[in-house]
Amino acid sequence: MSKVFVLDTNRQPLNPIHPGRARMLLSQGKAAVFRQYPFTLILKQEVTSPKVEPLRIKIDPGAKTTGLALVNDSTGAVIWAAELQHRGFQIRDALTSRRQLRRSRRNRKTRYRKPRFLNRTRPKGWLPPSLSSRVANILTWVKRLSSVCRVTAISQELVRFDTQQMEDSDISGVGYQQGTLAGYEMREFLLEKWGRTCAYCGAKDTPVEIEHIQPRSKGGSNRVSNLCLACTPCNQKKGNQDIKDFLKGKPDLLKRILAQAKKPLADTAAVNATRWNLYENLKKTGLPVEVGTGGRTKYNRTIRGLEKTHYWDAACVGSSTPERLITSGVKLKLIAAKGHGTRQQCRTDKFGFPARYCSRTKFHKGFQTGDIVKAVVTSGKKIGTYVGRVATRATGSFNISTHNGLVQGISHKYCAHVHKKDGYSYAN
Repeated sequence: MSKVFVLDTNRQPLNPIHPGRARMLLSQGKAAVFRQYPFTLILKQEVTSPKVEPLRIKIDPGAKTTGLALVNDSTGAVIWAAELQHRGFQIRDALTSRRQLRRSRRNRKTRYRKPRFLNRTRPKGWLPPSLSSRVANILTWVKRLSSVCRVTAISQELVRFDTQQMEDSDISGVGYQQGTLAGYEMREFLLEKWGRTCAYCGAKDTPVEIEHIQPRSKGGSNRVSNLCLACTPCNQKKGNQDIKDFLKGKPDLLKRILAQAKKPLADTAAVNATRWNLYENLKKTGLPVEVGTGGRTKYNRTIRGLEKTHYWDAACVGSSTPERLITSGVKLKLIAAKGHGTRQQCRTDKFGFPARYCSRTKFHKGFQTGDIVKAVVTSGKKIGTYVGRVATRATGSFNISTHNGLVQGISHKYCAHVHKKDGYSYAN
């Protein structure tokens, strides 16, 4: 069961409690809501509490979604789990659009502008904004969780695939590759590289096998560049044929498979660069940081019988994962990064010319865009209760983004704050 975070009268974290216990404290007036997301109570009277148990934050970084979990190492209980959706691709698209507009303006009939480059040296450890935002999102939530519970350690999936050991199994000892993790790194990488489909027929949602593109009997190796995925019928049909003979009637498919097989591991290295940046920032928190690979995460999740999700992957990161994870009743929290608005002074048309003015006033009628509000409409055509992120207007007529869609034209008189703007939206 997902627990509720509790703070004492000095805002120091106590042991998370059962939701039923939290409801009782609220109904008896012994506690108040300190923060809505993550839901946290603060006690109104000093209490003598038992020893506060240490918890571990576990992180499974992803390109679009990162899994987060709080685990009690001593009991194996998963206290809290969430999926954090990043906005890196939105940032990339916005920067691309801005760059295109800027260049189109400069290419018109204007005076010559001397190129600038010497004043744009990137500092050491620089990351593109689309990637640095992901690191910042994760660090924000590590800090928030550390403020509402006693976090004593962090586990992070540092690398998705151990590419060096896939290329050379002897790089750190044969025992690693031939132990309980044998094959997990390789299989997981091939599933990602080939899109979990058969390379020969494109079959999806079917069991696939590791296939040697150049058969071992004809000089093929076990290197990752000679491996692909194939369904059982295609694997048996190919047998030990040379791939050129097997696909002699399909030159386009042959060319695509050979090109995909030789695709370097640079994409994986680029993703790992973000994880290293995150790792260095996590170490700055002063907490011990444990790291693990994607292969170990999958192994831990598989032997514990958990389904493939970002948050269960997070709970299974690293060798510190308890033998038995208590996952019953855990309620997933969905967190989406929304940013903090824009500094644009005007909106532009498709040619980059000013189209309309942007108000510099952030607050309207006591609300600002991004606040989570509850609106109880008692009259008019939109009678009902609406909860969601609000988009404000100077007129006082707001739009509310609810789980069921956008509701427009809600008066500020019906709105009440649930959670002040913090750059995220939330759902259960």
